Amino acid sequence: MTSLFVSHGAPTFALEPGLAGPALTRLGQQLPRPAAVLVVSPHWMTPEVRVGLAETPATIHDFNGFEPALYELEYPAPGHPAFARKALSLLEKAGWKPVADAQRGLDHGAWVPLRHLYPDASVPVFQVSLPDWLDSHSAWRLGQTLAPLEKEGVLIVGSGSLTHNLYEVRWRDEQASEYARDFSHWIREAAIAGDHERLVNALTLAPHARRAHPTVEHFLPLLVALGAADSNARATVIEGGIEHGVLSMDSFVF
Repeated sequence: MTSLFVSHGAPTFALEPGLAGPALTRLGQQLPRPAAVLVVSPHWMTPEVRVGLAETPATIHDFNGFEPALYELEYPAPGHPAFARKALSLLEKAGWKPVADAQRGLDHGAWVPLRHLYPDASVPVFQVSLPDWLDSHSAWRLGQTLAPLEKEGVLIVGSGSLTHNLYEVRWRDEQASEYARDFSHWIREAAIAGDHERLVNALTLAPHARRAHPTVEHFLPLLVALGAADSNARATVIEGGIEHGVLSMDSFVF
């Protein structure tokens, strides 16, 4: 399997697919069908790494203030406790001290993009949390730790946002901000070139990095996906455009 970074944008992406939704659906049809999907999302952050073992994970509506239709959506994909336990074993052997969580459902960083990638919710899904102390290098190492699961048919997905400055979101203005375009272009060039070192150091090297990511949690899943990829992997870009002025919706297949 490949690894994948998806930009999940705002929760409204579930109902407003824009450019990215149909592109993810096409990607899901083109990729080999995975045995399961492992998602790392910034909407499950914990002091220690946790692994979801639920057999039937609930759809978590972990957002407020949106239209009622969003709260009625369900993504009834089954879990995959067997692969989740294998993830626990890999993390334990690598010294992460993981914790099993049999109750956790799927947060919107998981089910919103998967609703486009696999609309029929037939592929099993489980999540690994994003430890709240991670930096760029440890996020990359987390992906490396989980990478052996790909040999068993698990698709590793880092779900975040290529840019994520909620202070500057303009809900009714689709004109892309120049800084969001510049940052996204820099990341795309590095990903296409397979320049992993540049990507791992992007938050210090890329133009407007701190404006594009005032906090880092929506960028780190890209580095998890990168770490899960082959060391020479180059990215294919899944075009998503820029939503609400500042949210780049591009995704990468490694």
